[in-house]
Amino acid sequence: MLNVEATIQAQFANSPSLGTIIEGFNQAIDPAVLIDGWYENVWNPKTATGWGLDVWGRIVGVSRVLRVSKADYFGFSQGVPGAQTFGNGVFYNGGAVTSNYILSDDAFRRLIFAKAAANIWDGTIPSLNAILMSLFADRGLCYISDKENMTMTFVFEFSPSPVDVSIIASGILPRPSGVRTAYIFTPYIDKNTDFGGDIL
Repeated sequence: MLNVEATIQAQFANSPSLGTIIEGFNQAIDPAVLIDGWYENVWNPKTATGWGLDVWGRIVGVSRVLRVSKADYFGFSQGVPGAQTFGNGVFYNGGAVTSNYILSDDAFRRLIFAKAAANIWDGTIPSLNAILMSLFADRGLCYISDKENMTMTFVFEFSPSPVDVSIIASGILPRPSGVRTAYIFTPYIDKNTDFGGDIL
């Protein structure tokens, strides 16, 4: 307390022993450091860490643990990122194909802010594009393509990691009611890059 003397009853105010005990106790339990630490590590989502971020995740409705695909199976990469083509992938055998992945504090913080923005999304494409860019700012361009026939496509101009795919598939990305969505991954290829062969 800033003025602990004001809390001592008048009949004990002149007791040096009691005053010393109360003043020492007040200094020992000064909550200023605890309050600053609580604000820094829990209350402020921009600086929260560990358990504090887990609390924010529960508040907005996302989990730090994502299910990530463990293996690449035969398929078409346009439909499922990481799918392997003829001669490379194996057919799905019906077994477990996912494992759990725990997001780092920085990645989870981005997911929390994106989910919080999705929770108050105003239904416009510019707002949805802002959510996408806040979530994948360090990965590359991503935006919405409106087909104007009650469908829209999430376009990602980068090669997604398994964690990126899990975030996208987690249901965090909002969509208007009654609108069908699709996902396209179109990594940018620099035409000046030498791949050691012909590009068809």
